[in-house]
Amino acid sequence: MALLRLCARHARWLLVAGLVLGIALPDLTRAVRPWLPELVALMLFVAALRIGPKAALGALATLPRTLAVVLVFQLAAPLAVLGLCIALGVADSPVALALVLLCAAAPLAGSPNLALLVGGDPAPALRLLILGTALLPLTALPVLALMPDLGDPALLRAAVLRLLATIAGATALAFGLRALLPEPTLRQVQALDGASALVMTVLVLGLMSAMAPALRDDPLALLAWLALAFAANLGPQLLVGDLLARRGARDGLHATALIAGNRNIALFLVALPPEVTAKLLLFIGCYQIPMYLTPLLLPRLYRRFDARASIPRPVR
Repeated sequence: MALLRLCARHARWLLVAGLVLGIALPDLTRAVRPWLPELVALMLFVAALRIGPKAALGALATLPRTLAVVLVFQLAAPLAVLGLCIALGVADSPVALALVLLCAAAPLAGSPNLALLVGGDPAPALRLLILGTALLPLTALPVLALMPDLGDPALLRAAVLRLLATIAGATALAFGLRALLPEPTLRQVQALDGASALVMTVLVLGLMSAMAPALRDDPLALLAWLALAFAANLGPQLLVGDLLARRGARDGLHATALIAGNRNIALFLVALPPEVTAKLLLFIGCYQIPMYLTPLLLPRLYRRFDARASIPRPVR
């Protein structure tokens, strides 16, 4: 347990180490990749065990707001991006494919963990994760139906159902275990935070298998995709965080802003044909870098958002 608490204290640097290893050791990334489903399930289990059912489910009054966020992020945003790409005549380009699928994806499975690492409440992130994944078959299919050459939508439905079953199973197991155990102590919570960071560090290795070949064969293309990944990840976080802070919406600010830029695009690797997903591999690898650097780069900014949201608004 002492080792896990040490991991919790240095969680941000653990994630950076995972990125470095993912680029430097391609053989290791290939060894980890087959275990991605199990690692995702383990990460969800640890997050749900740390949060507990009462905080995760929250009050029924939060459901309409959570639903609205999911529909804006997973339906309105990708349709808007796709419409713009169609208007520009680039809807069949790899960049358009990456951006539209990123917007259409459910929240990142590690969103509750990231919320913890930037100093926020992980419970709203878990609520968004559960509802966003449950609704993904409904929100993604209209988007995919309008995109060219994506293959059979039935494959997507099957993949989403597998992911939903993983989330439901891991969460139910963790909540059941919490019901049998006493409330965790501070040391135990710190150990769970360390376990989350450790699992995320291993997980990233399996998502970066395309990085080393690109760095060797086409570094300019790698830099271009990396720039796009930073813009697509950090840009929405900054825009949504600033918007919520200006409105004084402090409750759920961290979770909403984080999920605006951190999405589970890797889901589509198992849902779409190989000739389509081959175009996404490098972007997904690049996308891990701003995602895993978020806890290192943005905590101060999120604290500023919190401070701005706490300023009393004038009565009109």
